[in-house]
Amino acid sequence: MKRDAAMCVVALAAGSLAAQGAPPAGPSGRCDLVVVPRSDSTRVNSIKQPSGQYNSFVGGGVTGSCPAQQLTLTSDSAEYFGDLKRWHLIGNVHYKEPRLTLDSQVATYFMTDERVLAEGDVHTLLPSGTTLVGPRVDYYRAVPGVRAVGHMVAPGRPTITLVEHDSTGKPSPPMTLIANTTVMDEDSLVWASGHVEMTREEVTATSDSAALDGGHEFGRLMRKPVIHSRSGRPFTLYGTIIDLYGSQKQLKRVLARGAGKAVSDDATVTADTLDFEFTEGVMTRMHGWGASRSHAVNPTYDILSDSLDMRSPGQRLREIRSVRKAFAQSIPDSTKVRTKKKDWMRGDTIIARFDSTPAITKADSGRQPQMLQLIALGNASSYYQFASKDTTAIGPVINYVRGSSVDVAFLDRQVQTVTVKDSVAGVYVEPVPKVKPKKTDTTATPKKTPAKKTTP
Repeated sequence: MKRDAAMCVVALAAGSLAAQGAPPAGPSGRCDLVVVPRSDSTRVNSIKQPSGQYNSFVGGGVTGSCPAQQLTLTSDSAEYFGDLKRWHLIGNVHYKEPRLTLDSQVATYFMTDERVLAEGDVHTLLPSGTTLVGPRVDYYRAVPGVRAVGHMVAPGRPTITLVEHDSTGKPSPPMTLIANTTVMDEDSLVWASGHVEMTREEVTATSDSAALDGGHEFGRLMRKPVIHSRSGRPFTLYGTIIDLYGSQKQLKRVLARGAGKAVSDDATVTADTLDFEFTEGVMTRMHGWGASRSHAVNPTYDILSDSLDMRSPGQRLREIRSVRKAFAQSIPDSTKVRTKKKDWMRGDTIIARFDSTPAITKADSGRQPQMLQLIALGNASSYYQFASKDTTAIGPVINYVRGSSVDVAFLDRQVQTVTVKDSVAGVYVEPVPKVKPKKTDTTATPKKTPAKKTTP
């Protein structure tokens, strides 16, 4: 959970949390649509209704506009129903205003609601560059006194490509969002529901529903959310709810609540809540806590406690603090110690420190940092096994100690020193050397023992 873990969540959040900026503040208000023929071949047939309104049918191309709102729409043909104040546009529909451009096969413009219902191969484009492609889009225009911002509802599993720029104005790789239904306020607020899939470069996030707030740089994945990195070293994050927080268009925090689980090649960490902190887009700290206890499992060690605090400055694991009823165990080096038992340590608090020296070569960057020190504080006890100096000994040397604190120092995964303080007690056991049986000469003639003389 070092570099790949950080890059996984950063890659996702950069595409979903960056503020899009305010949409163009073009003229708004109710549209007084003016319709004119597109060419000399345009045909118009109007029928007056009992109410005095007209139903009109236009063929051969039509163009409508609301000059005050900078709104235009065109289509191959159109139908207008005066009593309903409704336009039905058919064939190559093109709708444009400062906040949105929309193309579809057919569309209905509800003038009373200032609403456009587009159907059939719908393509929309927002000023930020964000696009939406789907079978149907229901768009509600921003109108003073009716709605403050444009509102869009897209069922039928549309594909949305979210585009944003960093603080310098440089465009970042876009994020693709696919869901059964998507609701958008402009392109800064997005709600998605039903088999949500978000993809950006080599990162994928899935959930049953999601909410993205670009203005506040906040994102939430709900109901079985999963964030997965497909990079060289895969990383997966699980939870009941996963929240992402950003600041100045950089990811600052990721919070996985409810059965939180982070899986990578380095370790698997589980807790009711997992809280990740980021600096300059890189994960530097992780907290885990909850009633079900926090557990960090590694191929060579695992740590269990009420809460965990993992610190990784410079993308290198430096320290793990386990607080309350802490327990740690590790596998001895099998090349030097032959045993089926694990080494272990208990205490109110356990602190594990690792070699955080930066990797010199690319091959070293993939290796796990070696443990340098393991400290137990408060009601501390430890059980460690060493290789005996006597190569003929059966089994390892066993050292069990307890005290107010136990400090174990390592070198190349081997215990070097064990320091115990206050109320010290313990046992040090050396293995029994293997005794070789004496060889007997079966070729020599056995000596006859003279019979003992007996007396009455």
